[in-house]
Amino acid sequence: MVNIAVARDIAIIALAVESLIIGLFLIILVWQIRSLARLLQHEVKPILDSINETASTVRGTTVFLSDNVVSPMIRAASLASGVNRALKVLTRRRRRGGDA
Repeated sequence: MVNIAVARDIAIIALAVESLIIGLFLIILVWQIRSLARLLQHEVKPILDSINETASTVRGTTVFLSDNVVSPMIRAASLASGVNRALKVLTRRRRRGGDA
């Protein structure tokens, strides 16, 4: 009976030590999660805010260029294409009229 009691006591002590070690690791894990949350709040959030500000600036620049550069160029190219086509139509009719 003495051997069983000693084995039981050793098992209880081993489980207690194991519980203490697991508890210590759990405390370390919680501490690391807390540190990560602080890092995300203080380091990553300002970076994301800066990225959003940059995206807004790029969006504004794109609208400005579209309104002030691209649209007038499209209108000018359309006008030139229309004039070119009109001249082709007019010169084609004159040739037909002269041949007949």
